[in-house]
Amino acid sequence: MPRLSPRLLLEIIVNFVLPWAAYRLAAPSWGESGGLIASALPPIVWSLWELWHTRKVDALSLTVVAGIALSLLVMLLGGDARMLLMRESLVSGLIGLVFLGSLCFGKPLVFYLARATLERESSAGRTRFDTLWEQEIFRRGLRRMTCLWGVGLVAETAIRAWMAWNMSADRFLVLSPIVSYGFVGLLVGGTLLMRRTMRGRVSA
Repeated sequence: MPRLSPRLLLEIIVNFVLPWAAYRLAAPSWGESGGLIASALPPIVWSLWELWHTRKVDALSLTVVAGIALSLLVMLLGGDARMLLMRESLVSGLIGLVFLGSLCFGKPLVFYLARATLERESSAGRTRFDTLWEQEIFRRGLRRMTCLWGVGLVAETAIRAWMAWNMSADRFLVLSPIVSYGFVGLLVGGTLLMRRTMRGRVSA
């Protein structure tokens, strides 16, 4: 039977258990808004520690911190406390719209992300990727991946928005990470499937 790695177990505790526990402990004394702010602290601390430890900007951590900062700003400007429940979804939804918007241009967002990855792996990566882009099946595949991530991120944001306004805060804090990780799993799985299909059809 596979075992959870210590790092994965720690991430589950930080993103699932601690936010819910912080809310339950803080809400009776500080109210719903105070409890939600307290629930945001474990992911913030974890993301900042990851940044300090690795000296690298992790996309997921950056999304978490940016989402919490944006939701706090909305609250300070008079927004509802429920905006705090949206956290990183405020940013991931915006990123989803950027993915979809990039389809209106010659090269979708996935083109630049994938090419940058190949450039880091090999000095000839950029040339190889530009050669692949000349094939129609490759261009179509990247556009489909871009559409997949755009629709997926926007859908995840819409579902979490519905949850935020129709569930109690403590229930949302338990179910929301499951929804987020579930969507990421589906998007990654769909991307790998598209990549495998495209690899079999593209001549390179």
